[in-house]
Amino acid sequence: MPRIIMHIDMDAFYAAVEERDSPELKGRPVVVGASPKGGKGRGVVSTANYLARKYGIHSGMPISIAYRKCPSAVFLPVNMRKYHAVSQEIMGIVRKHGEKFEQVSVDEAFLELHKSYDEAAEIAKKVKEEIKERERLTCSIGIGPNKLVAKIASDYRKPDGLTVVKPEDVLSFLSPLNVRKIPGIGPKTEAALKARGIETVRQLRATPLFALKEWFGDKFGGYFHEMARGIDESPLEEEREAKSAGAEHTFDEDTNDRTKIYGVLAQMARAVVKPLKNQKFKTIAIKIRYENFETHTAQRTLKHYSGSYEESLEVAKKLLEPFLQKNRKIRLIGLSVRKFG
Repeated sequence: MPRIIMHIDMDAFYAAVEERDSPELKGRPVVVGASPKGGKGRGVVSTANYLARKYGIHSGMPISIAYRKCPSAVFLPVNMRKYHAVSQEIMGIVRKHGEKFEQVSVDEAFLELHKSYDEAAEIAKKVKEEIKERERLTCSIGIGPNKLVAKIASDYRKPDGLTVVKPEDVLSFLSPLNVRKIPGIGPKTEAALKARGIETVRQLRATPLFALKEWFGDKFGGYFHEMARGIDESPLEEEREAKSAGAEHTFDEDTNDRTKIYGVLAQMARAVVKPLKNQKFKTIAIKIRYENFETHTAQRTLKHYSGSYEESLEVAKKLLEPFLQKNRKIRLIGLSVRKFG
């Protein structure tokens, strides 16, 4: 049997968990993210349920804009400890159904199967049923000959969808889709393609390789050329946990107060490291955004694996130190750990 890839993507995960745990939220638009503070909040939306999305609210949107779009929505803080716990249960269900397993985030994973497509579809139904029965949550699943097609397919019939794309159907499935459906094509690339009359995957596929390389460089031009043809040879990376864990904090007011900044950093280090329990990490990274939205990152890879909150905080402080300047105020800081072992 040729390999078949299944992509499992939870539906509006954070918001769905909150709705499950608080039945009074059913039927109401729910937004998980920073506090809106009456439209003056400075963070972003992490997840919005599907009812909130009807108001034009989506992940990554400034929370102040989300509030203006739907002030009657229920705005809830992010509870990563809860979401990680639920994720572990879900990934345990998913993992046992495939030959290979790759978790790519707290709410999505890939499975590799060596079955027929009909058998893979039946397995997907079992996965969906188990998750719904045991966790009272829904997911959408895409099945295809590679990770690219499976991931696009999982988004095709959200929420609670199942889409199977066999090898002979890949081109016809991809052709009418907007180029934004291809992972890696964001708003800027979409605009650049649209300016050249390219809006669908079919039009992208018809564009000569030399033209794509001329416009976007050899690497990305070649990538877009292959993606438009549904070509993706990337293997599953068998990791039992997400590749990273992190948190971000947007200050109510831009600040260069070291005491306040280090205090928030300590809270984030605790929130990131403590839920990992016995899981060790090797790389610690920080992110900083100044008041003018100029953003910088820095990281350090340790010579050993660590699970220490104290050590992660000490390294994060040293990484942050060069960015703390008297004449520059900070809007946001972030902390993450990765390279688990």
